[in-house]
Amino acid sequence: MTVQPKPKLLVLVGPTAVGKTQLSIEMARSFHCEIISGDSMQVYRHMDIGTAKIKEEEMGGIPHHLIDIHEPEYPYSVAEFQEDCRRLIPEIQARDKLPFIVGGTGLYVESVCYEYRFSEVGADDAFRQEQFSYAEREGNEALHANLAAVDPESAAKLHPNDLRRVIRALEVYHVSGRTFSSLIADQKKETPYDLCIIGLTMDRQMLYNRIEGRIDGMLRQGLVEEVASLMERGVKSDAISMQGLGYKEISSYLRGEATLEDAVALLKRDTRHFAKRQLSWFRHMRDIRWIDVTNAAHFSETADEMKKIVAGKFGTDLEYISEQLK
Repeated sequence: MTVQPKPKLLVLVGPTAVGKTQLSIEMARSFHCEIISGDSMQVYRHMDIGTAKIKEEEMGGIPHHLIDIHEPEYPYSVAEFQEDCRRLIPEIQARDKLPFIVGGTGLYVESVCYEYRFSEVGADDAFRQEQFSYAEREGNEALHANLAAVDPESAAKLHPNDLRRVIRALEVYHVSGRTFSSLIADQKKETPYDLCIIGLTMDRQMLYNRIEGRIDGMLRQGLVEEVASLMERGVKSDAISMQGLGYKEISSYLRGEATLEDAVALLKRDTRHFAKRQLSWFRHMRDIRWIDVTNAAHFSETADEMKKIVAGKFGTDLEYISEQLK
């Protein structure tokens, strides 16, 4: 009996603002990839600035998937991301292209790489609504503290404003009696793919400086106006899309609950904390080859290092790649 080789899957992860986008385009050109966005917020239309969504002119002709596929009111989930990737990966392979997941939403990316199964845990809609009501009454921090009391590991990975995931973790514990973190730990983490995962890291202070600079740029580009447009559209504050970084803080300002200065300060702080949680998540993932991109000026050297990792894993001829890039 002939054993079929596992399909190849290239993955690039790293914290927000570390520089994944530009490097992903270079890699996609070199290895004839189609890119699947591994960002839980870039699925939403009309949310371009706050998600740092790649512009069409920046794509360099590389096909990108799972960007702008839903309206902001839609509750996109990790299960749907898995389903979309299960469909897209073989479709991309059938076009003789290499599937390439790029993003920073750790649970989404890891769930595809290792085929996590979440279907065993049921739902309790009444409990979920109770938790939303509790958060509205007592505040997101109080709800997050409830999660920390029963599942500190999950709480450490989730921001208090990430209401949907905080509530889901509480719901898992309520329904099953088991913590969400223990369910993740019990996953076999066997991959159906021939995986090559590259992670980008950077000096922490430099990363924080880049985050603050990016947020200042978002404000100049019209982040406040973008959030205002979503609110005028009628997107509710408890929508998953509005829990995203930037949207939560700026909508608070637009509702008169904070000054713009305070909202921006909170956004910068929350984004720094988010980047720290991303790195913590990825540090616990298997199979990642890490590249330090602190010296961002050496783009070509970093790209070459990444190409060597991919070529070494997948047996691709680097001389062929060099010819293709001339």
